[in-house]
Amino acid sequence: MARGFESKSVEFQQEEAQRRRDQKKERPLSEEERVQNQRRLTLELARVRTAADLSRAELPAQREMLKRAIAALDTELGKLDA
Repeated sequence: MARGFESKSVEFQQEEAQRRRDQKKERPLSEEERVQNQRRLTLELARVRTAADLSRAELPAQREMLKRAIAALDTELGKLDA
């Protein structure tokens, strides 16, 4: 289980690195765009971590809390897309 999560994390990091390289080839980002990109990355990483915690959670209350946290992170990510 942990090995699968780690490989997904590595894959995500590689994709992010490629995305950053591609962005550098384009026009320079404004401060607002940099802040928004950093916010998105932070939320995405938090969601990955929370999903991993959910997969290991055993107590119903803990599972419910983590599901709510994922829903809140999804809401925040949706706001960034709007």
